[in-house]
Amino acid sequence: MTLTDEATSATQVVSAEQRYATELAFLAVHDDGPRPPGWLLTPRAVVTFICGSGEETLSLPAGSLPARDDLPSKLRVAPKFVGERALVERCVVTLAGERGLLLVGEPGTAKSMLSELLAAAVCGTSALTVQGTAGTTEDAFRYGWNYALLLAQGPSRAALVDSPVLTAMRSGRVARIEEITRCLPEVQDALVSILSDRRVSVPELAGTDEAQVAAVPGFTVIATANLRDRGVSEMSAALKRRFNFETVDPISDAAAETSLVRRQATAVVQRAGAGFAVDDAVLEALVTVFRDLRTGRSGEGWDVERPGTVMSTAEAVQVAASLGVAAAYLPSGDVLDLLPGHLLGVVRKDDPADHGRLLGYWDGPVRRRAEDGSAMWRRLWDLRESLR
Repeated sequence: MTLTDEATSATQVVSAEQRYATELAFLAVHDDGPRPPGWLLTPRAVVTFICGSGEETLSLPAGSLPARDDLPSKLRVAPKFVGERALVERCVVTLAGERGLLLVGEPGTAKSMLSELLAAAVCGTSALTVQGTAGTTEDAFRYGWNYALLLAQGPSRAALVDSPVLTAMRSGRVARIEEITRCLPEVQDALVSILSDRRVSVPELAGTDEAQVAAVPGFTVIATANLRDRGVSEMSAALKRRFNFETVDPISDAAAETSLVRRQATAVVQRAGAGFAVDDAVLEALVTVFRDLRTGRSGEGWDVERPGTVMSTAEAVQVAASLGVAAAYLPSGDVLDLLPGHLLGVVRKDDPADHGRLLGYWDGPVRRRAEDGSAMWRRLWDLRESLR
């Protein structure tokens, strides 16, 4: 067991750079082409890391010296993000040009995961992160102070506490800002000068070498924002101009979404100390319901009244994980019987009227599929009373 393996086994959530350390080290050796300043991988290798190598098994060049003795000579890179390769390529090009990247989309579309993967592949760490909230202050983007040292010594470099953004500027790495539109406008605007001038002034240290912190090559920012949050704290036009916007859409392919839900839910249940034992048919039904309610139209072409809440893939993963944990630790008959109750919990999250919309879905597509002879959908139709 390696040191990384030991750290992994002792934590609930593992960063991308830890989880995929072997792939990152392999790709750094496999593709030794030109790379932007400060980048761990070439832009092409970053795309491969995120989108996978497909059916191709990659081999290390003959005579290359691996960065680690335990690196395999051949490796097939699995995809980590389900989405358009062109989107990932545009994101990589934006970062290579040291321009800010803003990932926007509905909640649960893996914007944060894509941000984390990009940061891990580009600079080797995804940890330089600011979580945007209504309580986030300008210090989170600039700097703060160790007040004990400040009172004892006065303003000094030792008393200065770098923000994740300032740390990224000093080291030429990627800073991540989650939910940027949750921050107040005056806090957001602290980024305007950072992204344009590429420096931070520290007036308290005037007359010293630390009065100006200039970004070194490689520094850039990845931010995320939910479309549902528009109007919470609208970004200024000046700040918008300093980002390239990329929209992350929900997964378009049902089979790909089902596979992702299975994979992610399996990982959650395994962390809970159990094996994932939810039937594929149940997962397909779960994803079908989510997709129908999300789009307002069933796969058969029937109209569906959309609930106000977001029926995201991330929510589907949580429901599948809950079903898996229940099957492992509280077995009580068919796990399919638990599905309506979990769906109701998701749908009623924002608007109580969505309860009626879920019942309407049961009276529409669920009933019609049951009438067409599907045993699984007949069982779900029989469970309609559990939704009341």
